[in-house]
Amino acid sequence: MKVISRQLLGQVTEQARASARLRFNHNLHPADESRCHRLLNAMEPGSYIRPHCHLDPEKDEGFILMEGRMGIITFSPAGEVDRLVLLSRQDGDLAVDIPHGIYHTAVSLCPGTVFYETKAGPYLPIAEQEKAPWAPEEGDPAAMPYLEGLRRLFDGQAP
Repeated sequence: MKVISRQLLGQVTEQARASARLRFNHNLHPADESRCHRLLNAMEPGSYIRPHCHLDPEKDEGFILMEGRMGIITFSPAGEVDRLVLLSRQDGDLAVDIPHGIYHTAVSLCPGTVFYETKAGPYLPIAEQEKAPWAPEEGDPAAMPYLEGLRRLFDGQAP
């Protein structure tokens, strides 16, 4: 049995802070080839996840907030914001289930954000046709201003 302790959450948070991408995955599943992926995903403010979708009908994703605050954004195929969901144990929702085929991203709204993620395996890198063509690539100079715009969508929501 694997136990998710506060100590483990602290460890994955420290690993995210030390990472150039400001995020860190701690896999609970045994291998990339596993059919069911379960992982802790620690994400600090400033970590950019390019909006994307999963085209495989088995690749719905579930996020359950463990610590911190996180914004989930879904988009139309043209890149218009479709829905905002604030995940916060104090003043927001606790989890989302994102269907395959829906463009989405997550933004960390405070230090120490960790969520439990589930999706079908095996692990495959996001295919080019799953990446949002209207959003900058990770590492592109336009990515950080774009991320800041996404974070601002949650301004005014409860702190």
